[in-house]
Formats: sequence, structure tokens, C-alpha cells
Amino acid sequence: MRPDYQTVKQQGEAEIVISKSRFIASVKRTESEEEALEFIRQIKQEHASATHNCSAYLIGEHDHIQKANDDGEPSGTAGVPMLEVLKKQGLKDATVVVTRYFGGIKLGGGGLIRAYGRSASEGVAAAGIVERRLHSTMEVTVDYTALGKVENEVRQSRWPLDRIDYGEHVMLSVFVPVGEVGDFRDWMADLTNGQGEVVEGEKIFLEFSV
Repeated sequence: MRPDYQTVKQQGEAEIVISKSRFIASVKRTESEEEALEFIRQIKQEHASATHNCSAYLIGEHDHIQKANDDGEPSGTAGVPMLEVLKKQGLKDATVVVTRYFGGIKLGGGGLIRAYGRSASEGVAAAGIVERRLHSTMEVTVDYTALGKVENEVRQSRWPLDRIDYGEHVMLSVFVPVGEVGDFRDWMADLTNGQGEVVEGEKIFLEFSV
């Protein structure tokens, strides 16, 4: 499982007008090819009267699924420039659809490449970018006598406290980047004089704005 990667934050839309043609970029995070195709279908349905609905998407840890569709524009002038925007920004699991309503003025091959590339960039900016970092959920069990000190230190640390469960003993759930699990174990051993029990639980992604 990849430790961290960048993707779009949320679904976003941006519109630009070039030589009287409207270019509307729609961008969404898609974690499977099925999600990407469904998003493209939805946009095509929403803009059924448009001249073109061009699309591009990257899926998978190593971009093992990547597609570009010119939807009737000259080959290589729409989908590929849009795909390159996703690649150059280092995005994963993202789909962009650029809808064009033709304004009557032809742009030529170079003009189309610039228009679709710019539109895709504007769409990504509207959606926002986040970095997803893989964390381990570290479960720390201590006696109640140690809770005050441990909770206070955890809250002041760089590792986010998820929750505290109160039972016979107290269990603190802490999110720790996968590359820092060893450091966390050592720190917790020092903090509790070896009396705290530390168990590594499930792995989850936390999102941070870029």
C-alpha cells in the first residue's frame, strides 16, 4: 500500500471562454475505473447538447489505468493534454471531463491543446488538492494513574489523538505515519516506563491540504 500520494480534494468545476467557445472542466476523485466511467457518463448526460465532452483519468498506485478521450476533437488535442495536467501535478485517482460548447471560431490544433490543458488546470484548482498520508492506528493501553501524563503528552505531540476508550484500563488511539511507528513505540516506552501496552491496529489515510 502506498504511504502517501496527492489527489483532488472534492468535486470541482471551472469554466473559461476562449474565442467564444465555452470550456467547462469537471474534476472528481475516482478510486476505480468504474467510478471514473460513471462520472464521465454523468457529465455527458448533464451536457448532452455540448459539442464535445472530452475526458482523461488516472487510476491506481502506479497509474496502471490511464485513459484519454478526445470525443470527436482532432486526435491528441484534448484528452492527452488533460491527462498530462493530471500527471504533471502528480495526482492519483482523478478524472477530468472538459465540456466544450463550440462558439463558431476554430482554434487549430495548438489552440485546442492549450485550451483543454488550461481548462483542466482550472478544474483541478477549483477541486483543490490534498495529500493522503498512510497512518497506523496505534492503540496504547495504560493504567488510570498514567492517563493524565500520557494524554497530555500525546495531545502536545505531532501525532493526532483519535479517541480515548475507558474500561478496566484506558486505551488511547493515536494516528502515526507508517514510517514513524518505531519512533512512537520508543517514545511511548520512555513515557510509560515500559508499562504501557502498544498495539498497531488498522492502517488509514489522513488528508492534508497542499
